[in-house]
Amino acid sequence: MTTTSVPQTATASGTAARTASVSRTTRLRTVLLMLLTFAVCLALGLQQWTSLQLGGFDLGIFDQGVRGYAHFGLPVSTLKSVHHEFPPGFSLLGDHFSPVLALLAPLYWLWDDPRMLLVGQAALYAAGVPLVRRIATRAFAGADQRVRTRVRDVAALVYGLGWPLLISSRGGFHEVGFAVPLFLLLFERAGARRWGGAAVAALLLCATKEDVGLAVGVFGAVLLWRERGGADRRGKVLGWVLLLGGPLASAVEIARLIPAMGGVPGYYWNYSQLGADGGEALRHVLGNPWLLVESAFSSPLKPMLLGWLVLTTAALPLRSATAFVALPLLAERVLSDNPNHWSIARHYDAFLWPILVTAAIEALGVLWASGRHRQARRLGTAAAALSLAAATGLGLYHLAVPYEWEPKAPTAALARAAKLIPDGATVEADNQIAPRLTNRTQVMLADGTPRGQEYVILRYTQRAFPFQRDPEQAEYRALLLAHGYQELFDQDGVTLLHRTGTDPVPGTHLPGPGSTPYVEVIPPDVGHNFFLG
Repeated sequence: MTTTSVPQTATASGTAARTASVSRTTRLRTVLLMLLTFAVCLALGLQQWTSLQLGGFDLGIFDQGVRGYAHFGLPVSTLKSVHHEFPPGFSLLGDHFSPVLALLAPLYWLWDDPRMLLVGQAALYAAGVPLVRRIATRAFAGADQRVRTRVRDVAALVYGLGWPLLISSRGGFHEVGFAVPLFLLLFERAGARRWGGAAVAALLLCATKEDVGLAVGVFGAVLLWRERGGADRRGKVLGWVLLLGGPLASAVEIARLIPAMGGVPGYYWNYSQLGADGGEALRHVLGNPWLLVESAFSSPLKPMLLGWLVLTTAALPLRSATAFVALPLLAERVLSDNPNHWSIARHYDAFLWPILVTAAIEALGVLWASGRHRQARRLGTAAAALSLAAATGLGLYHLAVPYEWEPKAPTAALARAAKLIPDGATVEADNQIAPRLTNRTQVMLADGTPRGQEYVILRYTQRAFPFQRDPEQAEYRALLLAHGYQELFDQDGVTLLHRTGTDPVPGTHLPGPGSTPYVEVIPPDVGHNFFLG
């Protein structure tokens, strides 16, 4: 009897070929899931653009700001500054400290159009897909290849089609577009013990929005706890740097950098139940900690928000220390007096999504590594099903509804009227049409205060932001017509007025050096619906 041995070179060659095949398949799946995320998020944004649902607040504001960067200047927005009475010299860095937005400036060198922000945000969300897949691979390092492949694919799908990302995409563009992939980069690099990359991600997060440094600080504490028994000194050093540096960065940005750019300290203080400012709130809370509980439950929508986040993730993130990173961002919302912060219909939950997804993956990985495979499968399946069901109802469903791609009659009339405004004109614009004018006119928000601009375009039969009462727009139209404006367009409750007289309209005002900024007053019937905002 003879035996035939397989040459070692042939065995090695076969193994290498299989490894290369797996690698190619993995890359292909990553690319396909990135394309899916990009396509869905961009489609939702473009649907809102096509149906004229994206307003000057906030797409037009960011468009003007990033256009300023593209022309190597400061991110100035007349839509924001004039309406809120900020003095000359104010830039968006005095509103929210988000210098990371300058990285989008090259997009405007390709196409000077607000829709480039929708493209950029969709691409940023898609950039999180490979990071989620790496986090999943590391969390399931002890599992066999088939399990790792399934976990990577499902985790990336749940992330990319996550309802917070879809809702955010429907809301236009916000700085959260950068926060999502940067949080994932921070978690992925720290998990790989690549401390330099984690430090860069943390630094960029602090440049994304002034409050994100608080979440970075909490992650520093989580990192110190995880490295407490290890010998990696660099990891511990980074933990201390993040723990101290993140909150310090937030404090400097709020107290120094924002005022230096024309902002007002405490402009976004929405915690009157706790105190008039941060110092008074701290004293009150230390004297009576029950104030925090009273504020957190002052509206039934606040616990409903928390319950919704827990429900749609099957409570999985609560099993991982990474979930603590979400606490500062959640506390900002549930302690706030502003009802807009309690809704899931805005972009705020997208800040939480990379934290919740990472924590859920880590929790499942721990369950699997401990041998509780059945429990991990059951919880993972439940979390994926609940999340994707929410995504279908809150995002994907809208793409399949034909009439949601079409503007309603009044907003369609706004688009027709806007075409009559010549390039380079100065305009007071209805919030919904403002983004269609920012790239070719000097536009500010029509808010009921005469600004002396050449053209005014607004709806006068249907209340629109920022008007507080239904008759206000009609009253404003009548005032302008009586004082030197001629009507060029009047259809479906939309008017376009052109200034032909030289006498100032009574009450004409533009912010000057002594202007005092004010905070928007939210009408009592706005922002209270949990799902619709």
